[in-house]
Amino acid sequence: MNIRPIKTDADHDEALAEVRRLWNAPPGSPDADKLEVLAMLLHHYERERHPIAMPDPIEAIKFRMEQQGLSRSDLLPIFGTTGRTSEVLAGKRPLTLEMIRKLHAMFDIPLDVLVQPPPKAKIRRSSSAAKRVASSRPRAKGSVPGHRKAKPSRSVQRKAG
Repeated sequence: MNIRPIKTDADHDEALAEVRRLWNAPPGSPDADKLEVLAMLLHHYERERHPIAMPDPIEAIKFRMEQQGLSRSDLLPIFGTTGRTSEVLAGKRPLTLEMIRKLHAMFDIPLDVLVQPPPKAKIRRSSSAAKRVASSRPRAKGSVPGHRKAKPSRSVQRKAG
């Protein structure tokens, strides 16, 4: 096989067959060099053609917990309370920067996995959080109860009159 860029599935299949043939090539031999170049070409083709999506942050946390035999109570140093732990693991509360840092340190989960925005359907605001957000939005002067509209300045009144 001549080494060339892999552009089609047929090229990919041919390269895989050649890799299988060269698999036990002695280190430092021309066949071992050919195997290394083919492996790089295959890697590039597969990464471009079949990208792997990053895992959901919560699923990554649960996976690491399972790998290490941990329970939700082991996450209390990160989340603070059992209620907050349940909300985060259920996808009802977003991860904070402090939580992300602690999770990265404890589980060695890549930061780019943890900082992904959660799926929009999962996070729900409590009614008190929604009220705080609504009350912090700027309003037009006349829309706030008890707020008087400003009177025009005297110079504006003189020009009008």
